[in-house]
Amino acid sequence: MGLISFFKGVGEKVFGKSEKEEAAPELKASALLAHVQNLALPFRKLTVKVSGDTVILEGETESQQDSEKIALAVGNVEGVAVVDNNIVVVTPEPEAQFHTVVKGDTLSKIAKTFYGDAMKYPVIFEANKPMLTHPDKIYPGQVLRIPAL
Repeated sequence: MGLISFFKGVGEKVFGKSEKEEAAPELKASALLAHVQNLALPFRKLTVKVSGDTVILEGETESQQDSEKIALAVGNVEGVAVVDNNIVVVTPEPEAQFHTVVKGDTLSKIAKTFYGDAMKYPVIFEANKPMLTHPDKIYPGQVLRIPAL
């Protein structure tokens, strides 16, 4: 899948203040792995490494969707700027597109842009669960997965 860029200053607060600024990369990696596990995102194997504001993911998942969701889960964390997703997908599928939310975006507006139909917003919502808990809870800088219809 490769590199995905994120806004470093926005996202879920997974790291405590000391972890965000000073903690050893191993502590940050452990916190990110715990975050993926707390979201119950499926994987066969997963190794998380941190180098500065870059996260490197290695391991194996059953589907492309699982790989992409893991990358988004760790990327949409405050303090992460880049995710290098090297997860091997057992059952390859076409990759989804990604969209960075800007001020004024709604899932309906994004669905209209990508699918030509604002009422397709539930597809985007479902594609980003469990990171999204409500269709109205998106924020500027957040990166969303936009699957093909």
